[in-house]
Amino acid sequence: MAVTPAKRFRRFLRDVVAETPFAKMLILLVVLWVAFSAAIFVAEQAAEGTLIHSYVDALYWGIAAFSTAGIADTPVTDAGKIVGGIWIVVGSVIFFGTIVATITTYFMRPLQRPARRIVDTIEYNLERLDELSVDDLDLLKETTDALIEHMEGLKRRRAQRSTDVSEA
Repeated sequence: MAVTPAKRFRRFLRDVVAETPFAKMLILLVVLWVAFSAAIFVAEQAAEGTLIHSYVDALYWGIAAFSTAGIADTPVTDAGKIVGGIWIVVGSVIFFGTIVATITTYFMRPLQRPARRIVDTIEYNLERLDELSVDDLDLLKETTDALIEHMEGLKRRRAQRSTDVSEA
């Protein structure tokens, strides 16, 4: 059965949400955006010459400010400038950090699987055989034998499945 592009994309999205910090960071970004927008609205609402007259204006300002597009209006109050400056730094770091963390985590995930760790541990121990005690060597042998036995069992089951499918 072929995997359709739609199924691949759904699997990719599921992996990104489940295995990377993307969803958590996105939620954090939205919560902070709402909070900083409220703070900028409170700081600017009574100021003369401000262009932030409603909470919706403040929400728009929050997106424009952290996106680094340079289209956000400058707050007119000192408190608004401080809140805005903090939001620009924090929002940008979280936004761009989320992208980098998600991509890095997604592509590093295969290296973090337990099976890969087992192989890496065995390789590490094989490289330093001269430094291992007799007990360490016995444990390494037992582990390697168990791994070989497991692999042979998997091969037998795969061969049996192939035989069952061809007979059907």
